[in-house]
Amino acid sequence: MTHRQKIEALVGLLLGMFVAFLSSTIVSNALPTIITELHGTQDQYTWVVTATLLASTATTPIWGKFSDLVSKKLLVQLSILIFTLGSILAGLSQSVGILITFRVVQGLGLGGLQALVIIVIAAMFSPRERGRYQGPIAAVMSIATIAGPLIGGVIVDTSWLGWRWTFFVCVPLAVIALTVVQRTLNLPVVRRKVKIDYAGATLIAGGVSTLLIWVTLAGKNFEWASGMSFFLCGLGIVLLALAVWVESVVEEPIIPLRLFRDRTTSLATFASITVGVAIFGGAVFLGQYFQIARGYSPTVAGFLTLPMVIGSTLSSSISGSLITKFGRWKIFLVAGASSMTLGFFLLATIDHATPVVRIGVFLFIAGTGMGMVMQNLVLAVQNTVDASDLGAASSTITFFRSLGGAAGVSILGAVLSTHVAHLTAQGLSAIGIDPTGGAGLSNLNELPEALADVVRISYGDATARLFLIAGILGLLSLVAVAFIKERALRTQSGDEQLLAEAELVKLQQ
Repeated sequence: MTHRQKIEALVGLLLGMFVAFLSSTIVSNALPTIITELHGTQDQYTWVVTATLLASTATTPIWGKFSDLVSKKLLVQLSILIFTLGSILAGLSQSVGILITFRVVQGLGLGGLQALVIIVIAAMFSPRERGRYQGPIAAVMSIATIAGPLIGGVIVDTSWLGWRWTFFVCVPLAVIALTVVQRTLNLPVVRRKVKIDYAGATLIAGGVSTLLIWVTLAGKNFEWASGMSFFLCGLGIVLLALAVWVESVVEEPIIPLRLFRDRTTSLATFASITVGVAIFGGAVFLGQYFQIARGYSPTVAGFLTLPMVIGSTLSSSISGSLITKFGRWKIFLVAGASSMTLGFFLLATIDHATPVVRIGVFLFIAGTGMGMVMQNLVLAVQNTVDASDLGAASSTITFFRSLGGAAGVSILGAVLSTHVAHLTAQGLSAIGIDPTGGAGLSNLNELPEALADVVRISYGDATARLFLIAGILGLLSLVAVAFIKERALRTQSGDEQLLAEAELVKLQQ
């Protein structure tokens, strides 16, 4: 591909990436409206988000491994089609249960998009050259992830659209992305013997899904120390243990275990998990805080997250340009993890009455860190592994970040639900009302004003605990990236390395 063809294809890929990440967060500001209209619960509130993250997380390494074996272009197109189908069906849902089901379909396509776009970009551009485009790439990820609530809020507040368009709006964007990719992307397919690890794929997806279902339901649907809890936890561990054994013996494993012999890959993987929990978990519940605790409309709640968007966009663009210019990347990882951790710890001090300007400053600091961390973790790993493992390694990092996000939403949602219930009970008792009356999110609009105020204040005061957890996890990611060894960035793209290796094999034969 010529440079112009690469840039044209990059536009299509970034649009696909934008759609993928947008779908993860666009519903966050619409969820209070969706749950109220469809008479859902706080547990279902969390599951509308978790279902997509769960499906995308479980399938990300499978899409990534397939990209090392078959046409990357074909896989990108297939993932866009699956995602589009899921979006249409989700928008037509008539109950929260049906909505959650079709969010799973969305997640299957999302898993492909979030893995394959990064892999294809790595195939087209060298690690050193990629820094030049890292700004736009990270900016698209950050804007879509964090601006999704803003777009969702505007849609919900527009009377002639309504919450269903938070799903429908992604469809035309996905179709445009599909068209651009079809016309512009032209990657060589290096033919080699293909062996698909179906057993590993099934065990990984099953094990991850079982553990995420366990952490989501435990403490609410059943006790942590109960037979069902022990069964789900044990089943998940057994399935993942079998997956590790299968991956160690098959010829073409979904997640090659040899990748983790490298210190950079192991530390980046650990950091991705903690970053995923912090970023996804924190962002999802921001919309709920601004709407329920502070009483803002969905649109205004979206605008109030703009400081995080601006910080992330600026830091990702500037750091990407500097990486290409100087070839150094670790300093940005360390600075980004530090800023993100500081921002989350500052957000851990907020309550139902914290001045909005102060919250905006805290969000800007956290967003600045996010912009420098997300893509640079992938870059560090892509710069380390062999070209033949580029897809598997890239998707592994994305997989663990999504795993952290899915677990983060589930665990932080459970923490929020429990803490809100405790604070609500305290608040009701303080004004002389029986706390067993069932005041909560599901019937918030039907409560007397005095009771509704207690629920809103409880949400506002409980949210800080989520950011405290996110800050602790951010600190762990800072420790991990501090021990990553910096290596000079390569000057060959993934495809150039593969073709060079293929030519070398021919000469040797």
